[in-house]
Amino acid sequence: MSNILLVTSSPRGAESLSTRFATEIAEGFKVRFGGTVLTRDLTANPLPHIGQAYIQGRVAAPEARTPEQLKAVGLAQELVDEVKAADVIVLGSGMINFGLSSQLKAWFDHITWPRVTFDYNEVGRPQGLLTGKKVYVVTAAGGVFSEGDWAAFDFQTGYLRHLLGFIGLTDIEIVRVEGTVFGPEAAKAAIAATEAQVRSVLEKAA
Repeated sequence: MSNILLVTSSPRGAESLSTRFATEIAEGFKVRFGGTVLTRDLTANPLPHIGQAYIQGRVAAPEARTPEQLKAVGLAQELVDEVKAADVIVLGSGMINFGLSSQLKAWFDHITWPRVTFDYNEVGRPQGLLTGKKVYVVTAAGGVFSEGDWAAFDFQTGYLRHLLGFIGLTDIEIVRVEGTVFGPEAAKAAIAATEAQVRSVLEKAA
C-alpha cells in the first residue's frame, strides 16, 4: 500500500501534457500497489503568494500568532503534512518562460520551511528533513531542452532537483515530454516517447 501525492500545476488545464503524464504515473502506481492518490491541483486551487503573515507567523510561538498568521501557517502546515504522509510524490511541471510556473513556485515557497522541512547542521550546512520518499517529476516543454543548443536555458529541471533535494527529497526520476511545437508529426513522436517512458517507470517499480 502506498500514499501517493500528485501535484499538478499547469495552467493549460485538460490540454496539459505534464498533468496528463503525471496523473498516469500516479494512477498507475495506485493500480499496481493499491493505496490512495491525493491530488493537489495548483491551478484549480491556486495557493496565495507567501506574505508577511507567513514569514512572521512561522517563526512566532503558536500562542502568539495573529489570526492572519494562524491562517497562513496553517495552510503551509497542511501542505507539509501532505508531503510527509506520501510514500511517492508525482509532480507535473509545464515550462513557463524557461522555468516552473508561479503556481508550483508558490507551493515550494510554502513547504520550504526552516526547522520543519530543512535545518542546518553544526557547521551550518543545510540538510533536508523529508527523506525516504520517491519523487517523479514530469516536465513538459514545447522545445527540446534535454540536449542541444537550448539545454542551457532549461531553468526548470535543475531548479526542481535543487528545491526537492534541499528539503531532503533526493530520490528523483525525471520524465520529459518535449519537442511538441515542431509540427503534428513531431508532437506525435514526442508524446509516444513519453508514453514509453511512463510505461518503463511503472514496470521498473513493479
